[in-house]
Amino acid sequence: MSTSTELRRISLAEISPSGPFPAPKIQTDDDLARWRTTQSYRDYQLFLRRLNESVIGYSLPWHPESQSEGTLKLIQLLEELDGWIEEIPPHDTPQRFGNLAFRTWGKRLEEHAGKLLEGLLPPTHYVAIPYLKPYLLVSFGSFTRLDYGTGHETSFALFLLSLTLIRFLHPDRDEERNIVLCVFLRYLRLCWKLQDVYKLEPAGSHGVWGLDDYSFLGYIFGSGQLRDQTTIAVSSILNPPLPSTNLYFLSIMRIHQVKYGPFHEHSSQLHSIAVGVPNWRKVNSGLFKMYEAEVIGKRVVVQHIPLGGLLEWEPEASARTMPTITTAGHETQAPWATPPTSDMTRIVSTLHTHRPPSADRRDPTPPVAAPRFPSDHTTTPAPP
Repeated sequence: MSTSTELRRISLAEISPSGPFPAPKIQTDDDLARWRTTQSYRDYQLFLRRLNESVIGYSLPWHPESQSEGTLKLIQLLEELDGWIEEIPPHDTPQRFGNLAFRTWGKRLEEHAGKLLEGLLPPTHYVAIPYLKPYLLVSFGSFTRLDYGTGHETSFALFLLSLTLIRFLHPDRDEERNIVLCVFLRYLRLCWKLQDVYKLEPAGSHGVWGLDDYSFLGYIFGSGQLRDQTTIAVSSILNPPLPSTNLYFLSIMRIHQVKYGPFHEHSSQLHSIAVGVPNWRKVNSGLFKMYEAEVIGKRVVVQHIPLGGLLEWEPEASARTMPTITTAGHETQAPWATPPTSDMTRIVSTLHTHRPPSADRRDPTPPVAAPRFPSDHTTTPAPP
């Protein structure tokens, strides 16, 4: 298996105008295991590692000396979608689970996605539009279930990966930093606004046992920003208000905006990390492993994500057989989520085994067992 830290390039000449186009592929645990043998899965892992490395030591607000046309146009696209919220206000009638106006917003996105991508891409890249459109449509939530979660966030990250593979975006350090601190941040703020205005439910939340009801990547990139410094302790998140200097702090303050009650009760995972992990490097590496096990390693999270096309579904001939990840009960354990015990594993395994009185507004159902961070091995190498 290749350990290259360079992200491959897909030539526009290689893209067929007739497909096959991306579509949901993961229906069973065997499908999930199959995805883990594909080039696209390894591309995605490498892409996230490269984005993470690009922001180490950089703070918000981020004002780059220059930005590529690609990142600027992506921000303009997200700004346009944000403007639609003002044009499509929520319905006034009481609705318990999500506001039906979100379906109107989603219908507009479905109707205009092609033109949005035409406005984003140069004509030379139009052949890729049918391969990009499915990821864009899934990136903002389910218009049927009126919810949003880490699977939708992953779809947007795969959208950014696809744009990078065809070199609309470029895999160099400055561009990757702008992808995180400009484009992804703007996406995150748009999704927070969608959740607030349309009262979107969390998709597949673990409630008090999950890291966050809606999002994950902000914690990875934010801990990456803080990874190599020693002046800001991990435990500092327990003393809000926090400055808006990194995505981790922004995500923590977002929780304080939407949840009530003691932090250790409604966000026990984050609290356990704050009191039990000695430095940001361990937080960063542990969150990567947790993301692999609890987000892209969980069938119920990724089953609606489109695959195929630019992000190949066929396993590589040289790929080794990956063990099936079971999804029985409420928790997925990755194959490496076993001893030897690390600091991450030890502190998270001390979570409550009973359900605490929760101030979570959503009354979540607990998983069978408290989730654990995998141990500190079997990592994807970071780019130089």
